[in-house]
Amino acid sequence: MTATARRQARICRERYLAGFGGELDIVVVGQIARDIVLLVDELPGARAAADVRERRELLGGKGANQAVACAQLGASVALLGVVGDDEVGTALLAQARADHIDVVCVVHRPEGRTALIVNVVERGGAWRYLEDFAGTELTEAEVEGARGTLVAASSVIVQLQQPAALAAATIARDAGRRVVLDGAPPADQRADLLATADVVRADAKEAALLTGSRMDSVDTAVRAARSVLAEGPSMVALAVEAEGDLFAWPDGHVFIPYTADPTVDTTGAGDSLIAALTVALTRGESPEAAARAAAAAAGSTVGHLGGRPALGRA
Repeated sequence: MTATARRQARICRERYLAGFGGELDIVVVGQIARDIVLLVDELPGARAAADVRERRELLGGKGANQAVACAQLGASVALLGVVGDDEVGTALLAQARADHIDVVCVVHRPEGRTALIVNVVERGGAWRYLEDFAGTELTEAEVEGARGTLVAASSVIVQLQQPAALAAATIARDAGRRVVLDGAPPADQRADLLATADVVRADAKEAALLTGSRMDSVDTAVRAARSVLAEGPSMVALAVEAEGDLFAWPDGHVFIPYTADPTVDTTGAGDSLIAALTVALTRGESPEAAARAAAAAAGSTVGHLGGRPALGRA
């Protein structure tokens, strides 16, 4: 662990011993990236060019998007992820603080560079990502260093793209916190991760990996969600291909179809969904009310370019 990481771990520990100095609703464990979004009429072929109709440069990455959404919905939120010790990382964390996100436990990695996503979107919503996340995954030691923040929150959202996801989920579960998993668990950690989880959310592709079934109908999604519930979680949210989202809990379920509103860019819809779902559950809403809030947040996000949410408490 670097000197900077040791210092951040000490700060997190001091906050833990002092009761965090206030109430913390949610911690998000996940990616932080510079997000460059380009809108074109049509993607050019090889050795051809296209005019960029709109360009946005944002604080992005799944973790940051989810944290921004939580803050916009009025939750107190902290973010645990990795940035490089560079100007881009400094600027992204300044934006996160302006978004009312606690970033004291974000890891600054001197030997690495801050992650980058280039999202090229065609009119009509088709997108292509170019991603550089090399060297920006959290280690188990860094997660342990943020224990104070993880145990201070009511709910912890953990992205399963992180190799140290199980370490973060276990710390939160052992402290009695709500654990929300985003994605499909690796096969070798599936049982352990699902045993820690209160909530599991997966898009259609991830849901197929999670359940072994293609999410091509609502009935299939209901059966698949029931099988996942039997492994430990108390709520499961699965996307059904091109149709909507299925939310299930032990004594009920609700399917919420996608709206007919025009889709500009689906980037970030899942991040808004899981953020709104977690905020609602943290506030004590019923599973169905939380599901409807989540679907509304996702529907709002597909109406604009880029993954950064633009949500309100209503």
